[in-house]
Amino acid sequence: MTISTRRAVLVGALPVAASLVLSRYASAAEALPKMTVHRDLACGCCGGWIEHVKAAGFSIDEIEVANLVPLKTKLGVPVELSSCHTAEIGGYAIEGHVPADAIKRLLAERPQAKGLAVGGMPIGSPGMEVAGTPPEVYDVVLFSADGERVFARYRGTQAI
Repeated sequence: MTISTRRAVLVGALPVAASLVLSRYASAAEALPKMTVHRDLACGCCGGWIEHVKAAGFSIDEIEVANLVPLKTKLGVPVELSSCHTAEIGGYAIEGHVPADAIKRLLAERPQAKGLAVGGMPIGSPGMEVAGTPPEVYDVVLFSADGERVFARYRGTQAI
């Protein structure tokens, strides 16, 4: 092989090699941060929600807590949005049965906020599925020191 042929092969291989390296970095950048979920052992629906977020690609650390009120207070979760479990991810609090897609959107957009919440336990929200019962429409609320606003609206696990 002549020097000019080798050079041509190397020059042709450069974009391919660069694309492989860049795609590896892109995959690493898209990796979701680990989520810490604080939950009461007595709660059954928390496990369903945890399975939902795991299926969406989140890695989870579970912490069983007898009293979640001090944590919710520390994270700034509004009392009226309180639910059965509280998670922390990427500097945000996630309260209740928030769909994984809403959490991914929060992490992508990075708004100035304390977190997301689904107050109560709407039927059909992740972890609250009831066979034979149609899912309710509910709001995912973005909360901050400045107040609250609807971040997304869902029916079951589908954004509407």
